[in-house]
Amino acid sequence: MKVRIGAGATEEEAQAVAAALAEHVADEVEVYLGEADEPAATHAAPEPAASDKPEERKLGPTEREERLREEIADILEGGPEKYKARLSEQDKLFVRDRLDLWFGDEDGDGAGDLLFEDGKFANFDSWHPNSPDVDEADPDTRLPADGLITGAADFEGRDVHFMANDFTVKAGSMAERGVEKFLRMQQRALKTGQPVLYLMDSSGGRIDQQSGFFANREGIGKYYFNHSRLSGRVPQVCVLYGPCIAGAAYTPVFADFTVMVEGMSAMAIASPRMVKMVTGEEIEMQELGGPEVHARQSGSADLVARDEEHARELVSDLIQYLPDNSDEQPPSQPAKPPAKPTAGIDDLIPESPNRAYDMHDLVERVVDADSFFELKPEYGKEILTGYARIDGRTVGIVANQPAERAGAIFPDAAEKAAEFVWKSDAYNIPLLYLCDTPGFMAGSQVEKDAILEKGKKMIYATSEATVPKQSVVVRKAYGAGIYAMSGPAYDPEATIALPSGEIGIMGPEAAINAVYANKLNDIDDPEEREQREQELREEYREDIDVHRMASETAIDEIVPPSELRTELANRFAFYEDVEKDRPAKKHGTIL
Repeated sequence: MKVRIGAGATEEEAQAVAAALAEHVADEVEVYLGEADEPAATHAAPEPAASDKPEERKLGPTEREERLREEIADILEGGPEKYKARLSEQDKLFVRDRLDLWFGDEDGDGAGDLLFEDGKFANFDSWHPNSPDVDEADPDTRLPADGLITGAADFEGRDVHFMANDFTVKAGSMAERGVEKFLRMQQRALKTGQPVLYLMDSSGGRIDQQSGFFANREGIGKYYFNHSRLSGRVPQVCVLYGPCIAGAAYTPVFADFTVMVEGMSAMAIASPRMVKMVTGEEIEMQELGGPEVHARQSGSADLVARDEEHARELVSDLIQYLPDNSDEQPPSQPAKPPAKPTAGIDDLIPESPNRAYDMHDLVERVVDADSFFELKPEYGKEILTGYARIDGRTVGIVANQPAERAGAIFPDAAEKAAEFVWKSDAYNIPLLYLCDTPGFMAGSQVEKDAILEKGKKMIYATSEATVPKQSVVVRKAYGAGIYAMSGPAYDPEATIALPSGEIGIMGPEAAINAVYANKLNDIDDPEEREQREQELREEYREDIDVHRMASETAIDEIVPPSELRTELANRFAFYEDVEKDRPAKKHGTIL
């Protein structure tokens, strides 16, 4: 490098300039005075230190990176150790171990992988000793990740968003930074169209910090706004790992599918302490809102797991039937023959409409082996709901259960079916109705339990569903039961019947009592009266027999029972791409 300086400079000054520049530019420097042809001073480039030579230098993390890694490792440790120690007493995993269970891939089978996490450093400045605002960390105020972990993962080959509460951080409670992470995760799910997993273990909002998140426009209330926006767009699955109270209890009920864990999960609008304060009632948490309550009585839980591992297995099975979002079709699998022979179908169904049998036995003879995944099995047991495959195609099944109160439709069963149909339609899952019901239940108690309101919802959901539907009259289809079970008036792609089928306003006993009671009472001889009742019963059954319905083309076909599976498979395949529109309107008024 050549440099000229003023002619009045001394040689010592030229030498100093040359040395300084050579050090700065790491190159040889020649300094000329004025217009001189020869340099007044020359300084060679400095020899590089051994550590600066690429061939001699060992590259690796700097002290700055090492410090960051230490901070991350500390965050991953979660809350105070004394709270972590309590987890084993509750047979509960630490949240980071739970994420390893869900998304770890230690066996290399590709079953899961945590792709990335957002917001590890949330609230870092308030508690960590490396933060410039904290002199010394108080173990009881550790807030790693602000107690809530969000990110994305590969779960069973599907990209999903997830959130998970850290119960070691203030009982998994929610505050400003954690709430912000939760909301961002939901909003990103709207953009990506990928499913969401909520791994809930939260005592609710931090009351002492509520001004930062409770009523804000972007506060905890926005959770449920976003849940509503996501509803029907992407599947939302929630697993409960602890007592989730108040605001925390709304996420599981807003989710499409909720799994509770025996002896661990609970959800309620208020804690037992608050219940006692408000009502005077003394009650334990499990009795107030445990799995027994929500799986059998409220219907808020779809499934109950034995333990944490079983909860993961249930969700793993469930998502095999669901698309990523409402724009996609549900996944299919290679076809498998049914678990039980189709030849046994006709023998399974009693000729008498009043004799019970288990509808599960019929389902197992129609669907692919081991494919029926039942939802809410302990709630509204007069109707079965669940997903299955027929010839490899995913279908949703709504089936009356004659083994439970003759398959009559009670309020809980109607509500259960309505929600299942609505959900299945949202995610493009075709519907199969297996009808064997005396209709909606009558009586003062069911009126008090809102049989009309809940029955309306079932009929509404069936009416509004635009996915391919098939209705099978298995045996009795009396009263409005044929309406709720997607009979001919409800735009099914087919209404088919087995030879055991009957369709009528009411069953033979009720009809004879309604129409002929006076005439029968006029017959004094008991034997003659009984004979006449039998004759009237047979005449009535002939009138409602499906052969007459088929003769009048009220139904499409009567199918030999052993061919039912093939018939359904062919029809679902044929109507796979059928398109149906709802009338132009903002939305219906029925909820």
